[in-house]
Amino acid sequence: MRYRELGSTGLLLSEVGFGCWTLSTGWWGKVSDDEAVRLLRRAYDLGVTFYDSSDTYGNGRSERQLATAFGRMRDKVVIATKFGYDWYRYAGERRGQQEIPQDWSARQIRFACEESLKRLDSDYIDIYQMHNPKMDAIAAAAAFEELERLKAEGKLRCYGIALGPAIGWREEGLRALKERTPGMLQIIHNLLEQDPGRDLITAARERGVGAVVRVPHSSGMLEGRYTLDTTFDPSDHRSHRPRAWLEEGLQKIESLRFLTEGRGRTLAQAALRWLFAEPAIASALPNIYNEEQLVEFAGASGCPDLTAEELARIADLYDHNFHVQNQPTKA
Repeated sequence: MRYRELGSTGLLLSEVGFGCWTLSTGWWGKVSDDEAVRLLRRAYDLGVTFYDSSDTYGNGRSERQLATAFGRMRDKVVIATKFGYDWYRYAGERRGQQEIPQDWSARQIRFACEESLKRLDSDYIDIYQMHNPKMDAIAAAAAFEELERLKAEGKLRCYGIALGPAIGWREEGLRALKERTPGMLQIIHNLLEQDPGRDLITAARERGVGAVVRVPHSSGMLEGRYTLDTTFDPSDHRSHRPRAWLEEGLQKIESLRFLTEGRGRTLAQAALRWLFAEPAIASALPNIYNEEQLVEFAGASGCPDLTAEELARIADLYDHNFHVQNQPTKA
C-alpha cells in the first residue's frame, strides 16, 4: 500500500481507503456487524488505514463498527466521519434514501461531535466533515467558528467538506475553498464523471487542500462486471438509475480496454491509478462489500501507474464522450 499526505494537515492516508457506508446502511445488501468488523480488520491487514464514516450511516451503526474493529489500535488508523443531518430527531421520517433536515447550528455541531466520539470510543476525530452541505451551510460563519473551537480543544484533528449527494455542488465547493479553511474536500470523481471534479481539484490544489474521492468506480461501472443483463435489487440505490446509464456506460468502458490488456491491472485498479495521477488526491474510497473486491482494490496501490500516453488517451476519450453513439459531444 502507498500512503499520501492529506494536503497540509499532516495526516497520512492509505491511497485506497474504506468507505464504510456499504457495511451499515443496507444499500449494498445486508451485512451483519460481525461481518463488517471482520472486513474492516482484513482491510487493515492489507494496508488500508483510512476509514470514512458518518453519524447517519445506519444511525450511528457505522461508527460503532469502527470502534469494535479498531478500539485497541485507534492510533494506527485515520477515521473520518460526518455530521449535519439531524437524524437524532428525524430518522424515523426517512424514506429510503431521501434526505432528512440538516442543522448547522453551533449547538448541534457540538452535540453531534460528542455523540460521534462516544460511538467511536475515542477522544478525537481525525477528519470531521460537513455532510452534503448546501450553500446555507457554507455561509454559516458560526458553524466554522464552532469547528475551530472543537479543533482547538483537541477533539478534531481537522475538518472538511464532503460534497454531494449528486455529482454537482461545484459552487458550494469553490466557495468553501475560497472563504473557509477546510483541511480536506471530499468529492465524487471518476474516469467517466470528471466534472465538476476537475474544477474542484484544481482549486483544492491551489489552496493546499487535500482531496478525497468517493464513487471512484462510477457506482460499479468501472469495476468491469456489468453486462446488459445486470439487474439490481429494489433496495439497491443503483436500481433507480435509468436503463440508459447501464447501456451507455458499457459502451464507454469498451473504449478503455487498453488500460488492462497486458498491463498487469484490472479495469477497477486502472480507474484508481488514474485518480492517483493527480497529486492533490490523497485517497480514494471504492465501494467495498466483500473480501474479493477489497483484495482487488487494495491491490491497486501496487499496480503500475498510468503512462503519460494512457492519460492523454483517456483525456481525448472524455472530451469526445468516449465516442458513444447518439450522444452529444462534450464541449
